[in-house]
Amino acid sequence: MEMTFRWYGSKFDTVTLEQIRQIPGVTGVITTLYDTTPGEVWTREAIHALKEEVEASGLHISGIESVNIHDAIKIGSSDREQYIDNYIETLKHLGEEDIHLVCYNFMPVFDWTRTELARVRPDGSTVLAYKQSAVDALVPEKMFESIAGDANGAILPGWEPERMAKVKELFDAYRDVDDEKLFANLKYFLERIMPVCNEYDIRMAIHPDDPAWSVFGLPRIIINRENILRMMKMVDDPHNGVTFCSGSYGTNLENDLPDMIRSLKGRIHFAHVRNLKFHSQQDFEEAAHLSSDGSFDMYEIMKALYDIGFDGPIRPDHGRMIWGEKAMPGYGLYDRALGATYLNGLWEAIDKSHKRGI
Repeated sequence: MEMTFRWYGSKFDTVTLEQIRQIPGVTGVITTLYDTTPGEVWTREAIHALKEEVEASGLHISGIESVNIHDAIKIGSSDREQYIDNYIETLKHLGEEDIHLVCYNFMPVFDWTRTELARVRPDGSTVLAYKQSAVDALVPEKMFESIAGDANGAILPGWEPERMAKVKELFDAYRDVDDEKLFANLKYFLERIMPVCNEYDIRMAIHPDDPAWSVFGLPRIIINRENILRMMKMVDDPHNGVTFCSGSYGTNLENDLPDMIRSLKGRIHFAHVRNLKFHSQQDFEEAAHLSSDGSFDMYEIMKALYDIGFDGPIRPDHGRMIWGEKAMPGYGLYDRALGATYLNGLWEAIDKSHKRGI
């Protein structure tokens, strides 16, 4: 595997490439053109400039997260063909720049949902958190307002102000989209892009829905083992794979994370490894990556990835805000750097134990 770090670009991220380069064992970044909009073609020139900037720091681009998908594609509206054509053009440009991994999601309206961006933990750190009762007390149009004050001035991915201004319009557009229609629209999209993925060896890695259940009545399909296996079988191509995000799948305590990993051998192209602390079944918060700080056995998650021969990028995810840092919630430097080091330590111990027959 390769340990990586998410980076939003020098214009948007408080973390610098120089700092990432100094995290032991981190060799690549997962990045994006953060100032593009869904449906827009990424120019080869812009991709090349981003690549040159990263490589000048001594790192490389390990993958893209994300090339966002226009709502017309998810809804299956009459104008989706143009947006799929644009997506294909972007994939071509990425392939021409020797970038071969794209993480994306197929979540309607909200890319991810949290009810708090700065819940204070007993140690004084602050974390992202979700409480179903808080969601139940809100109308969708007020969701962004309820958390925006704790964003530390950052533009949150999937929660861009111009997008949130159209929430009611988006809900109306998705009114007739249920799980089955969303599956059908995902299948159509994947069938259209697989030829270019095969031509340029681009691994598409779908990110699970977060949380792994319906929010505000919206359909959610990438939520469990059964559904992800269905997605892979309906477009049975090795380039059609998954981002295994332990924190997203893990929001549903019925998901056996190590078992899911083993069932997806050969189709996990990318992994987000993070920990959650549950207070009840639908009240959870992000935790440090250390197993004992949360509810997940991080050793077993990493061992499952090792056992299936996973050799793709891994990144720590959704760190706490610690030591007075002010950054995009979940994406500061310090706690994610600790997480990367911890995950690398687990991997080293698992690898050495295996080689020594322990």
